[in-house]
Amino acid sequence: MPFEKKVALAGSHRTPLPHASAAGPAGHNEVISVSLVLSARTETPQPESYAYSANGPAAHHTREDYGIAHGAAPSGIAAAAEFAHEYGLTVVESSRQKRTVVLAGTVGNMQRAFGTELAYYDSPRGRYRGRTGPVMIPAELASSVKAVLGLDNRPVAKPHVRKHAALPPGALTPPQVAGLYNFPSGVTGAGQTIGIIELGGGYSTSDLKTYLQSLGIAVPSLVSISVDGGVNRPGVDQDSDGEVMLDIEVAAAVAPGARIVVYFAPNTDQGFHDAISTAVHDAVYKPSVISISWGGPEDTWTQQSIDAMLQAVTDAAALGVTVTAAAGDDGATDGVSDNKLHVDLPACLPPVLACGGTRLNTANGVFASETVWNELANGEGATGGGVSRILSVPSYQANAGVPKQPETGFAGRGVPDVAGNADPQTGFAVRVDGKDAVIGGTSAVAPLWAGLIALMNQQIGSPVGFLNPALYRIGSSVFRDIVSGNNGHWNAAPGWDPCTGFGAPNGKALVAALMGKATSTGRT
Repeated sequence: MPFEKKVALAGSHRTPLPHASAAGPAGHNEVISVSLVLSARTETPQPESYAYSANGPAAHHTREDYGIAHGAAPSGIAAAAEFAHEYGLTVVESSRQKRTVVLAGTVGNMQRAFGTELAYYDSPRGRYRGRTGPVMIPAELASSVKAVLGLDNRPVAKPHVRKHAALPPGALTPPQVAGLYNFPSGVTGAGQTIGIIELGGGYSTSDLKTYLQSLGIAVPSLVSISVDGGVNRPGVDQDSDGEVMLDIEVAAAVAPGARIVVYFAPNTDQGFHDAISTAVHDAVYKPSVISISWGGPEDTWTQQSIDAMLQAVTDAAALGVTVTAAAGDDGATDGVSDNKLHVDLPACLPPVLACGGTRLNTANGVFASETVWNELANGEGATGGGVSRILSVPSYQANAGVPKQPETGFAGRGVPDVAGNADPQTGFAVRVDGKDAVIGGTSAVAPLWAGLIALMNQQIGSPVGFLNPALYRIGSSVFRDIVSGNNGHWNAAPGWDPCTGFGAPNGKALVAALMGKATSTGRT
């Protein structure tokens, strides 16, 4: 019988969440889905191959051509379908471009197919379906299957939002922040699509209309896409609704001419990966920038999940899509209670523009000062930042002075790259679930930068795509360097640092530098 001999899938080992207790086996006839992430038919080039350079945007692939050149091999997709048939599983979707085959079937058949037992666990993060040990796959698929996602549906991320209990007088609207950061004028993001990844919550069209009309901004073209069954579902979780509304309202207010596409997916490693991959390879709406405000500590992910996520954002670089991600809201520990230093994923993935947080102080609407966001003393969070334990320092950070991870000595990826206003004390005035609110967090910074990139793409005339190498070449001259404050371990310093990266943007100067012009667009 084919597919009988099984081997352990590298990097798939799982243990229960901390403080979780078994609640009983998963029902034998319960129907679930999994995503098989396949290897590329040919080796994919490094993201730096597609980086924006002094000569302008790199030559990016079209989505169709990239799928043909670097998608999954047809033989791999066919073998996955044969395997599914052998174990009574159904092929829901197969995508050469996304290198993903989605299978559905009963728990009983999934357990036989992948050599594992599924059970329910009660944990501080709620009940989830989980497994322990590795996923087993047929020897025939060992060379083509890189990840099996979805058997375990524990939550992998949280929204990086910090809602202020009151309405502080220092709150700013997104256009005010854009003005303080000298965003390009005369452009609206027209012709651009901003993709937004959401793992819960939802938005209200009436709230969006009310909010944007109060700013004198028309409601943008807005589309919701369901991934793995995720839907726009407001009114269930206020934090998640706050995340969704913050993301849309900031992006729409900063780049009012851009179309916004929201990809809703479950908060699982399967949902997160599939949402990013769907957005990156979306040949209908073709996002030029994707904003992600959800994440979790990198070492809570399995290696197979990290590898799958890394490949998805590497695809983004190849297709000229910039990915911005929040660096986290819990300081240098990323909210882990082991008294150690951690960074957040997906922000720490090298092809991603990691966005840290500042406190932007104003007086009568005029810039006064800017420091590292750190409100840990009063329970209102601090910017994430630090050095990866898992992902090596990328070539573009070679001369940035990234320290080694102090607890392991590992030369890892430094986080963040850039920053922006995130302190809830000086946060963004938004509207959520029918009420005005002030929300901070690095969640606000990812869509803020996504809006800026949409403006830059319009002004430059083509997508800037993978921007990180160019930013590290240009350096601090196009940023407000944040030199005061810390995030609970790392201190701000001149130049790049693991609190705010290079700092907050000077938008016009950044565009001028990318276009090879003199950076004479100063600001206060």
